[in-house]
Amino acid sequence: MTLLNHRAEGPSSAPPLLLGPSLGTSFALWDEVAPELSISHRVVRWDLPGHGGSAAGLIEAGATVGDLARLVLALADSLGIERFAYGGVSLGGAVGLHLAVHHPQRLSSLAVICSSAHFNGAGPWEERAALVRREGLAGLAENADARWFAGDFTVPRLVRDHRDADPEAYAACCDALAAFDLRDRLPEIAVPALLIAGREDPATPPAHLREIADAVPGATLVELPGASHLAPAQCPEAVLTALRAHFGQGASRGMAVRREVLGDAHVDRAQDRQTPFTARFQDFISRYAWGEIWTDPTLSRRERSMITLTALVAHGHYDELALHVRAAHRNGLTPEEIGAVLLQTAVYCGVPAANSAFAMAQRVLAEEDGTP
Repeated sequence: MTLLNHRAEGPSSAPPLLLGPSLGTSFALWDEVAPELSISHRVVRWDLPGHGGSAAGLIEAGATVGDLARLVLALADSLGIERFAYGGVSLGGAVGLHLAVHHPQRLSSLAVICSSAHFNGAGPWEERAALVRREGLAGLAENADARWFAGDFTVPRLVRDHRDADPEAYAACCDALAAFDLRDRLPEIAVPALLIAGREDPATPPAHLREIADAVPGATLVELPGASHLAPAQCPEAVLTALRAHFGQGASRGMAVRREVLGDAHVDRAQDRQTPFTARFQDFISRYAWGEIWTDPTLSRRERSMITLTALVAHGHYDELALHVRAAHRNGLTPEEIGAVLLQTAVYCGVPAANSAFAMAQRVLAEEDGTP
């Protein structure tokens, strides 16, 4: 299957973040934002069909936003990405809303930028599609700055991408916008959602983002003064600040889980020992190990504790084993179940390793029970 053209940035082990573009642009829309986000995320930004480097044949007349969402999921699947954060502008934001409603298990969080749950009815988009099919994109590209940016700001690369887009694919994207209306499904969205509005945006004014924020439980709305429709290009620092705060929630969520599993006393000691040298590692642990892995609902915490005990015995990490014996007990494993796990390690990790593990676990469980 032909995939959407894309660019991947950041460490492959970092939490994945997919970024979608606006109609008429390419992934260059994210040039001022994606490199910074890639410090903490595996960023994958993609091109719409017939835009940038994506093949025009990926979309046909009468397409829907759902069709585009399926292309995004196919891209994620090809990269081995099961669950991801998502941010999108305008049509790219509509794709994110569709994913949040129809494929919630694939999203960890959502940012919708200068977009809408509907795009003012089918009529204007049907007219634009017909115009582009008849006359091409040169005329629309001449007026792109007025639609996209406030004041005399411009990004020549994006205007060129608009002019160079495939007319049939562009028109099919207009068809998708004409048919899109998710207003009645917004209350179903359960992932953490951020809405970013440009106060100078004539295409999707702030009222469109407020409508989403009012309907999506727990959503956050940010309005950017001086920003028009392509806010990541015109106001990259403001957009970056909002996205960092939103997509960085894994660290705070992970810290909560870390405290629940390991206990406040241990986490407080770790925090007290933190130095500028170790701060990034502590953030990595909270965000990735606890905010991504331990929060994945595929396995229960009991199951994760059993796996962790086995891995620690296998590698002889007995200081960490003591910590996770306490955690396993806190996660609901009985001393008998912990003993059964360690007995299993005697078969696959070796008797001497299991012997040391039993001695360590016995001391920890005695302390937990308050016995001498």
